[in-house]
Amino acid sequence: MHEVEISDSTIRLGQLLKLAGVAEHGAEAKALLEEGEVLVNDVVETRRGRQLTVDDKVSVGAEELRIIRG
Repeated sequence: MHEVEISDSTIRLGQLLKLAGVAEHGAEAKALLEEGEVLVNDVVETRRGRQLTVDDKVSVGAEELRIIRG
C-alpha cells in the first residue's frame, strides 16, 4: 500500500489520482472513474470530485493508496 501525504484536511479524488501518479492528467482520471476501475473504501466510485480525508483508501487495479496527513 502506497501512502499519499496531503497538507489539507481533504483532497479531491481526481487530484489524488494525479498526485499519486495513477493518472497522468484529468482526462485519464475521468476515464478510470467512468470505467468503474476506482474503489474508495472498497466501494466503486465514479465522481472525480469526491472529497477524501485522512485514512481513506483508494484502489485502482493492483495499486492501493492510503491518505495520510503530511
